[in-house]
Amino acid sequence: MLVLSIDTCSGLGTIALARLKDDEPEILGQTELPGKTYSAQLTPAIRGLLNHHNVRLAEIATIVVTNGPGSFTGIRIGLSTSKGLAEPGSIPILTVSRLAVLAHKAQSKTAALDASRHEFYFGDYSGPSPEESLLTAAQFVEIAGAHQLAICEESILVTVPAATLVPPPTAADALRFALPRLRAHDYDNPLTLDGNYLRRSDAEIFSKPKLSTEQK
Repeated sequence: MLVLSIDTCSGLGTIALARLKDDEPEILGQTELPGKTYSAQLTPAIRGLLNHHNVRLAEIATIVVTNGPGSFTGIRIGLSTSKGLAEPGSIPILTVSRLAVLAHKAQSKTAALDASRHEFYFGDYSGPSPEESLLTAAQFVEIAGAHQLAICEESILVTVPAATLVPPPTAADALRFALPRLRAHDYDNPLTLDGNYLRRSDAEIFSKPKLSTEQK
């Protein structure tokens, strides 16, 4: 069973190809993509990765895509590309949270990402249901100190010096995290598939409300 994984949520994107085995996915190859090149380079990079391993798209059993939180543009490109690749052959899609992948990589129950603007994406996986939220700096400081926190950005160490710093999660890490769901064939509905944004886009935040006829 061959699985393709896509992560374009951050400044450095990755795609990975793996063969699913009983214990752990066998990563056949992984390719990095610089940020701001996803729209032009993602599809050719996927084609190149498959060709390098003599794999046809029709042989891909599942596409794993990291759907955020992170770059709005990157998330949308990753999702739209996944849907475009999956639709002709009805390939199942499985989405994963970048926060959850980060926590899994660090073997931690909580994880955080720098959301810029003095805000943080925070995920808590200690309970029966995952909880993810966007926190202000004050909220983050209050909550983060009480947990064994996984991070992948040195900037957060200033706020939480005791946090566990690991390399940024990749598409290969997403495959490893998704293994239980892959075994269970726990796929997402492509018709309702959306990004895990956790906050509004810049366009929504900074757009000016239209004046009504009475206000003009």
